[in-house]
Amino acid sequence: MQIDGNNDINRRELLGVPALLGAASLIGTSHLWAGANDRLRVASIGLGGRGGELMKQTFKIPNVEVTTVCDPDELRMQQWSAEVEKISGRKPRQEADLRRVLEDKEIDAINIATCNHWHAPAAIFACQAGKHVYVEKPVSHNVWEGRKMVQAARKYKRIVQGGTQRRSNPYIRRAVELLRQGVIGDVYMARVLVFGDRQSIGFQQIEDPPSNLKWDLWLGPAPPQPYHRNLVHYNWHWFWDFGNGELGNNGSHQLDVARWGLNKGLPSIVQSTGGRFGYKDQGQTPNTQICTFGYPDGTQLVCETRGLYTNDEGGVGWGVHFYGSKGYLSINADGKYKVFLGRKKEPEPDMGKTDAVDHYGNFIEAVRSGDRSVQTAEIEETYLSCALCHLGNIAYRLQRRLEFDAGTERFIGDAEANKVLTRVYRKPFVVTERV
Repeated sequence: MQIDGNNDINRRELLGVPALLGAASLIGTSHLWAGANDRLRVASIGLGGRGGELMKQTFKIPNVEVTTVCDPDELRMQQWSAEVEKISGRKPRQEADLRRVLEDKEIDAINIATCNHWHAPAAIFACQAGKHVYVEKPVSHNVWEGRKMVQAARKYKRIVQGGTQRRSNPYIRRAVELLRQGVIGDVYMARVLVFGDRQSIGFQQIEDPPSNLKWDLWLGPAPPQPYHRNLVHYNWHWFWDFGNGELGNNGSHQLDVARWGLNKGLPSIVQSTGGRFGYKDQGQTPNTQICTFGYPDGTQLVCETRGLYTNDEGGVGWGVHFYGSKGYLSINADGKYKVFLGRKKEPEPDMGKTDAVDHYGNFIEAVRSGDRSVQTAEIEETYLSCALCHLGNIAYRLQRRLEFDAGTERFIGDAEANKVLTRVYRKPFVVTERV
C-alpha cells in the first residue's frame, strides 16, 4: 500500500506549526510544571457521548480548563460550548477543524473522542504540535498507525493515555495481581465475551450533508464518499472506512483486560470467523464474530462477540474468563471478579480490591509530573490491545489463518494481509512514515 509521500515538515506547515521547530521547542508551555496549582488548558475534539463524558471528568479536576471545543458538527459545538460556559463560567472557543485547534500554543492537552478513523491522525498531529493527548479506544483505526502513535509520543516526549478505563478499575487491578501471584496456577487461556443487542440499522439513501455538518472534515483521512444518515453520528462503527465493528468498539476494552491478565503482547497466529446474521442492512462489519489469537508458548486468547439473541455464560455476558492449571477467574461487566478453584462450583471468598484510580485524573497526573510510568493506560499498552482488534478483523475479512511476526509487526509471507495493516490516507489528512 502506498502512503502519501509528504514529509513531516510539510504536515507541520499544514498544521500551522513552524517547520523549523525542533522537538524541544515543540514541548511548548506544558513541558514543566511548578506544582499542582498550574492551570492546564485542554481542548476537547469530538463531542458525542464519550467526548461529553470526558469533559465532565475534566471539570472535576482542579486547575484544568476546557478552553476549546471542536467538532465538524456545529450543533454539537454550540451545545457543548453552552455546557462548558454553564459549568465553568467561561465560554470556550469553537473550532470545527482540529488543525486550527493545534495551532493554538496556549493549549497543553487535547481529548480525542472522534470517530475511530480520526483517533490516530489527530493524536499524532497533536504530538507534533507539542500537545499531550488523551485518546478514546480503539486508539487507532489500523495496526500501522497505532505504532506511529507510539513513535510520535516518544519522539516529541508527550504523555498519551488511551481510553481503556478498565486499567484503572480497582477490582480488575486486583484480579491481575492475583493472576500474577498464581491464584489459578499457570494461566493458559483467556476468553473474552462481548454480548450485546445490535439491531438492524436498515438502509439510508445518499443525500446532501446537513448544513450544520462539515462533511469533508468529518471524512478526514477516510476515502471520499457521499453522505448518508447511517454514518452520522453512531452507526459509522459498522462501516470499515470509519469503524472497527464490535471487536474494536466494546471488544477493545475486554481484549485489553485479557491481554493484560495473560501478560502477553501481540500473537503469532490469528484466526477469525463470523458474519452479519439475522437481517440485511447497510452495515458491513460482523454482528457475530469469533477470533482466536495464539502465542508461541501455546497460550490462547479467544474473543467472541454476539449481537443477536444469546444467553450469558457463568453470569458473564460482557467480560473475561481466565483459565489456569488450578482453576479459573471470571471478570464481569462491572469489573467484579470471582475465583473458582479445582472442581468447586462456589467461588472462593472475596479477595478484595486495590485503591481506585481516576482514569482521566491519572492522565493529568502524568502530564503534570512528566512521568509516563505512572499511567495506567500508557499508549503502547493500549496500542497493543487495540492491535488485537485490527488483526482479528483482518483475519475475518481475508477468511484465513494468518501467521504474524510480533517483532516486525508484519504477517509472514502474506502480502495481501500486510497491505491492510494500514490504509491510503486522503490528502491532506496524511499519516506519514516518519512522524
